[in-house]
Order: sequence, then C-alpha cells, then structure tokens
Amino acid sequence: MKFGWLKQIMPRGLYGRAALILILPVVTIQLVVSVVFIQRHFERVTRQMTASMLREIALVVDRVEAAPSLAAAQAVVDDLAEPLGLQVALPAEAPEDRITRDQRPFTDLTGIVVIDTIRAGVADLRAIDLSEGSRVKLLVDTPWGVARITFQRAWVSASNPHQLLVLMVVVSLLMTVIAFIFLRNQLRPIQRLARAADAFGKGQVVSYHPSGATEVRTAGAAFVDMRARIIRQIEQRTLMLSGISHDLRTPLTRLRLGLSMLPEEDETRDEIAAMERDVTEMGKLVDAFLDFAREGATAGEPERIDPCRLVARVVEDAERAGQQVALTACPGAGQIEITARPDAIRRALENLIGNAVRYGTRAEVSVVLSPKSVRILVEDDGPGIPPERREEALRPFARLDPSRNQDRGPGVGLGLSIAADVMRRHGGSLRLGESARLGGLSAELVLPR
Repeated sequence: MKFGWLKQIMPRGLYGRAALILILPVVTIQLVVSVVFIQRHFERVTRQMTASMLREIALVVDRVEAAPSLAAAQAVVDDLAEPLGLQVALPAEAPEDRITRDQRPFTDLTGIVVIDTIRAGVADLRAIDLSEGSRVKLLVDTPWGVARITFQRAWVSASNPHQLLVLMVVVSLLMTVIAFIFLRNQLRPIQRLARAADAFGKGQVVSYHPSGATEVRTAGAAFVDMRARIIRQIEQRTLMLSGISHDLRTPLTRLRLGLSMLPEEDETRDEIAAMERDVTEMGKLVDAFLDFAREGATAGEPERIDPCRLVARVVEDAERAGQQVALTACPGAGQIEITARPDAIRRALENLIGNAVRYGTRAEVSVVLSPKSVRILVEDDGPGIPPERREEALRPFARLDPSRNQDRGPGVGLGLSIAADVMRRHGGSLRLGESARLGGLSAELVLPR
C-alpha cells in the first residue's frame, strides 16, 4: 500500500488518535493564520509605513544634494530634521558609521521589507542598520560626505507584532487543555466499557453501568444485555447437562445391578462381560458430562496466583499418582503472579498431563514467561496429532483414534475441550503443535499477565 508507512506512525490507541484529531486542526489554523495574516498583513502595513517615511527621507536627501556647499547642506538639515523628527549627522564620522552592508537581526522578519522598500527609493544608500531594534540608521552617500539619518523603528513597522503570536499561542494552549479535559471525560466511558468487555472475556464479571454520550450508552447497554444473555445461556447449558447426566445415573445403576445378578453360565459369560464394559463406558461418559457441565459453575473466583508454584504442585501430584511426568523449567518462581482461577487451571493441566501419559510413555512440563503472557507447555513422546486435525481435536467428545495410541484405554474426548474452555474463560488460548524435544504432541496453555 502507498500509505502503509503512515499507519505505522499513527497512534494506535483511541485517546492518541482523538488527541491527534484535536491538535492537528489547531496547529494547521495557527500555521495558516501565521502565513496569511502575519506575512501578508504585517508585510503590507510595514511597506506602507516605510513608503510614507521614505518620502521624508527622500526630501532631506534631495535638499542636501541640491545645496551649493557643506554649510548650506547642514543648514538644510537643521531646518528639516527637527520638524520631521529625524536625527541627521552630516558628515557622519563615528566609527560605527563605516559599515558598508545592511545589518538586521535574524529574527527581524519585517526588517526585510523595510530594507527592500528604502533601497528602492534611495539611490545613493550605502547601508541600513537595524541591529539596535528600536531605531533605524541609514547611511547615505552625498556630495558632502556620508549622511547618517536615524529615526524610530516604530515609524516603519507595526508596533509589537509578536503580541498577536503570543496571544494566539496562549489562547490555543488554553483551548487545547480545555478540549483535552472534555476529551478525557468523553473517552472514559469507552475505556470503562473496554475494561468490562476484556474482563468478561477472561471470565470475570465486573460492575459496569452505561454512561457518557448517547452512542456510548447505547453500546454499553447492548454489552450489558449481551453479557446477561451469555451468562443465562451458560447457566442453562450447565443445568441441562447436569440434569441429563444425573438422570442417566439411575438407569445405569439398574443396568449394572441387573448384570451382576445374571447367572454366570459359560455361553453367556462373554456377553455379560461385554455388556458390563459398555455400562462402564457409559458411566465414564456420564461423569465426563458432569465434569464438563460443572466446569464453568464451580471454577471459583479469580485470585492472584504464582503460576510456577501451581504447576509444580500439579506435577508433584501426578508423580505421586504414578504418572511419568517431570517439570523441566519454571523460571521466576515466587516472583510472578497472575490473576486466574487456580482450580480451573489445575484441572486443565491435569487433563493435558493425563492425555500425555495416556498416549505416550512420559511427559515433560515447562513454564515460559514473557512480558504479556505465561505459557505452560506439556510435551509427550506419543504419536502426536496431525496438523490438519488439531482444530478438530479441540471440539467436545472428539476422538482421534487412528492417530493416537489406544493401548491404555480410550478417553471420552473432553480433556482438550475442557482445557481450551478454561483458557477461553481466562482470555487465553490452547495451542497444539509438535514437540521439538520429545517428538510427540506439544500442548501449550497461554495465559495473559
């Protein structure tokens, strides 16, 4: 894109962009006023005032040049200088009157107009000295020597032109400050709405009441209604799954009891054993239903936790249970804290470790800290999951039997789904990849800091 570089330097936040929208017109208006008004208006005024003064200077110079002698020229100067308010020295013999080029301060912009106008009207002008600021000194060559003509600078320039600049800058700064205050008050409801939406994405329900402009209030009210509908939907799903799973326990119990009371005969023993395995499998499905349904309802309130210590405790519990799992890296233990639900994180990690040791021979767990996130990696040496089926593996009750080792018994397909759901409730994600160290599956829990 032609203007891609412009997007890179533009502010990314709403506050910065709104401030730029506010400041850019003010600066543009100041530049336009400075160029159009100051350059043109003051230049025109200076030229008119200098032209008026030039006629008086030309009168004195013409009379001096027309005088028959130096004494007559000095008499002319005495007659004209005082009525015209000029100070004329003829001949000028001071050391500072020996300059041969024009002088003016670098910041004296109107001095350029003064010099150009006077030079255009006085033929024998040697130099113009504007360095004193309050006075203008002209050195003119005459038949009777160099004449120094001095008069007030205010007669050829508008008085105090900087006052307009100072007034314009002060008023602009004052209005900018006032506008920033109003801008902050208008953006504060949007920031509160963003914080409430971000917290809800992490599974936290913070207090929020719509405020601000009409459009912001409308968006805030829509967010509150949407949040309430989502919460009701989650509650209804939890109640429905919990109720269905609970109701299924009774017929399963009756089936298990009926199978145990059947007579054990040789011709029916294998069929009864197969039916008992089916009932056991159905019981696992019911338990998984209950766990999946209760995950959101029993996750607990968020609290500050040390991720390294939590991971270390989960790994220790898995080792005591006889699982081949080891904690390989956990930097910053006792130094970093995040806001999370420890029970939910523990359950997600236990599911990943259980899957790792189920489909592989051993698992390794590590914690990686970054400025914006905490990553918990669970790696195994199993067959892994093909890249094209990793998204499918995160769906509830998905079983990828052809790509996973089933020697230790099939799962119900909820481990990865529960872990992904826990991450979404925390504003994070679950990423599946290939383990570079063990060659199997790499499951990565990403939590925001």
